[in-house]
Amino acid sequence: MIPAGFDYHRPRNLDEAIALLAAHDDAARVIAGGHSLIPMMKLRLAAPEHLVDLQDIAELRAIGSEGQSLVIGAMATQAAVIGSELLAKACPILRETALQIADPQVRAFGTIGGNVANGDPGNDMPAMMMALDAVYRVKGPKGERDIAARNFYQGAFVTALAPAEILTQIRIPAPAAGHGYAYEKQKRKVGDYATAAAAVILTLSQGRCSAAAVALTNLAGTPLFAAAAGQALVGTPLDAAAAAAAAKQAAAIAQPAADQRGPADFRTHLAGVMVRRAIERAKARAA
Repeated sequence: MIPAGFDYHRPRNLDEAIALLAAHDDAARVIAGGHSLIPMMKLRLAAPEHLVDLQDIAELRAIGSEGQSLVIGAMATQAAVIGSELLAKACPILRETALQIADPQVRAFGTIGGNVANGDPGNDMPAMMMALDAVYRVKGPKGERDIAARNFYQGAFVTALAPAEILTQIRIPAPAAGHGYAYEKQKRKVGDYATAAAAVILTLSQGRCSAAAVALTNLAGTPLFAAAAGQALVGTPLDAAAAAAAAKQAAAIAQPAADQRGPADFRTHLAGVMVRRAIERAKARAA
């Protein structure tokens, strides 16, 4: 299908982009890589009257560090995340996750900011950011503010962004040296959304888990931070019993819809399987 008519804007800086959003209110939408918004427009599920394209705002593409935090500009592409030596060394799970998003063509243009800010529960990076305890820096007419990833998602395609606010940076506390990590994703085919997926970040101290975070992708109307699942691992040697307890806690909060990927009970079962696999792989990497 062909999208409804719209006016196209290509601001040169962030302030200009915010001003355009404020001027056109609910009639305007931001476009980054376009891989989520354009298909919705073609299906007439979204019909913005104004598109504000962020492609020319170079300041939103930087990847670097500040103190103990990794800082990723919202317009950094998935390919840039994959190719970053800094991220590969300090937070390798980002590369692992980005490599499981769609295909090389999509990753060359799709942005990390678009992936996390769209509110699509099927996107891979939101759960990852929850597991990493990331903070989203946003800017709007009233200035800048920070929103924790764990508080950002309110419903399918509904987020904590206020009108005319734009996500500008993702700020991630650098994981501890030697941490374990894994992103396990079950999907029907290469490039598909997850039937179920799980992110696990953990650290070991003297053979026992001293910290753990677990998050789930595409198992509810929002990404899910499975706090009880992470807590079930702390203090344990990450043995089979601990992994089973964490998987049970994670599956308990899953509320997947029955769809072409399978019935709800099957997808809930897969949530536990993905969590156990991720724990096993994260433990091996931490050791």
